[in-house]
Amino acid sequence: MTSREAIRETVNKLFIYTDRKDWNRLQSEVFNPKVYLDMSSLGSEPIDTTAVDICNQWAQSFKTIDSINHLAGNFIIEEHDGKAEVICYATATHYRANAALGKTREFVGEYVIKLEFTRQGWRIYAMKYILKYSTGNLDLI
Repeated sequence: MTSREAIRETVNKLFIYTDRKDWNRLQSEVFNPKVYLDMSSLGSEPIDTTAVDICNQWAQSFKTIDSINHLAGNFIIEEHDGKAEVICYATATHYRANAALGKTREFVGEYVIKLEFTRQGWRIYAMKYILKYSTGNLDLI
C-alpha cells in the first residue's frame, strides 16, 4: 500500500468506524491520543482534546441515533515529511426510527484533516469540519 493509499484508508476508517459506533477502533487505528478538533461551523469552539474525549462525546451524541452514514469523496491529499493534509467532501446522514418530525437529518460539508505518520501508521492529529448546509429534522425529535 502506498502512503497516499494508507492516508486515505485512515480517513475512510474515521467515517466507517464512526458510522459503526466503533469507538475503540477510532481510538486505536485513527486518532492520535491528542487531537485538535474544530467543529465551529456547527456552533462549538475549537478545542485541543483527546481521542478518548472525542469518542466519549460522540458516543453520547449518537446514543439515540439508530443509524449513521457518511459518504466521503473528492479527496485531495498533500503529503510531505511524515505529515499529510487531506481535504474532502462528506455527507453525513443520521437516522432515528422513532423521530416524530422526520426520521433523518443530513449535514453536507468539507473536512480538512491533518495526519502524521507514527509507529502505528497514519493518525489524525487535527480535524476541521466546514458545514455547507444541513437539512431535515435537525434535532431528530
